[in-house]
Amino acid sequence: MEAKKSFLDPRTKLLLVLIEAVLVLATAGGERLWIFRLIFTFLPFLLLITAKRYGVCIIGGGIMAVTIFLDNFVFPYATGIIATTLLITITVITRFLPAYLMGAYVIRTTKVSEFKAAMEKMRIPDELTIPMCVMFRFFPTVREENASIRAAMKMRGIGLGGKKASRMLEYRLVPMISCTAKIGEELSAAALTRGLGKSRKRTNICKIGFGIFDMMIFALTAAMIIYRTVGVFV
Repeated sequence: MEAKKSFLDPRTKLLLVLIEAVLVLATAGGERLWIFRLIFTFLPFLLLITAKRYGVCIIGGGIMAVTIFLDNFVFPYATGIIATTLLITITVITRFLPAYLMGAYVIRTTKVSEFKAAMEKMRIPDELTIPMCVMFRFFPTVREENASIRAAMKMRGIGLGGKKASRMLEYRLVPMISCTAKIGEELSAAALTRGLGKSRKRTNICKIGFGIFDMMIFALTAAMIIYRTVGVFV
C-alpha cells in the first residue's frame, strides 16, 4: 500500500479548489462571508507548510504581506494613476494568489493514482478523468523542462545580461513550445499504456479516504453555506 503524500483526501482538495475559485477569486457572498473568505485566503499557506513546501509558502506569504501593507498604509493616501494601479494590483493579488497556491498544493501533493481512485469513487467518467490525470503530470514536467532549458541557456551565456540577451526570448520560447507539445503527447501515451483508457475497472494500491481533517473542511464549508443561506432568507 502506497503512503499518502498529504493528510487530505483528493476529493477534499478538489472541494478546496472550488471554494477558492468561488469564494476568494469570484468573491461570492459579498461582505457577509468576509470571515470565511479570510480563513480560506490563508488556508493555502497552512497547507503548504504541512506539505513542507516552505519555499512556495515564503514567497507567497511575502507577496501577500507586501500587498496587505500597500492596501492599509499606501493605497488610502494615493491619488490619480498611482491609486488606480495600486487598486488593480491589490485586487488581482489578493484574489488570484490564494487560488494559485491552493492549485499548487493540490498538484504537488496528489499522486495520479490517488486522483484516479478518487474520481472512480465519485463515478466520474474516464472522458473527464483521463485528461485531468494527464494535467497532474503535465505542469510538473513542464517546470522540469523549463529548468533544464534555463540551465542550458545559462551555460551558453544567454540571459538577461550580456551580448546575447536579445536572443533569450527566441532560445527559451521556441524550445518550450516544442517541449510542451511533446510532453502532452508522451503523457497521453503513458496514461493509455498504464490502462487508464480501458473500460474494465482498474485496481489501485493507493489508500484514500476521509479523515478528521477532511471532516473539519466539510464542517467549515457546511457552516459557510448555512450562514449564507440563513442570511439570504432572513
